Amino acid sequence: MNNARFATALHILTLLDLSKGERLSSEMIAGSINLNPALVRKEISNLRKLGFISSKEGNGGGCTLARQSADILLADIYRAVNQTPFLGRTNTPNPACAIGRQINQHLDELYTEAELALTSKLEKSTLKEFGEKFQSEL
Repeated sequence: MNNARFATALHILTLLDLSKGERLSSEMIAGSINLNPALVRKEISNLRKLGFISSKEGNGGGCTLARQSADILLADIYRAVNQTPFLGRTNTPNPACAIGRQINQHLDELYTEAELALTSKLEKSTLKEFGEKFQSEL
């Protein structure tokens, strides 16, 4: 994956799941992820628009999960935040080259198969199951 959006989103949602309904501030979440709070607020806003998070502004405000973690598949999160191809982009090769003429077509097929394998794996796990991996740490 070429960016950290899935990892960031999964980190945010896992924190919210394990907070058991306590509202978490973007600053607290940013501290856990070790990211700039502005970047975290941007991802929180995106996750709110996608229906994963609810938030309240002001005193006593913060974020919570909008849905039960058992109802959120990791594949749902991946598809919601994924903006770049799993293995990267193809390039613009020389069309006069025997390989260059065809490589993007074959790369597209390979990338599609790899992404299907990934999403198939993510379809089998929920946010709740993922969060349970951290229970012994709390």
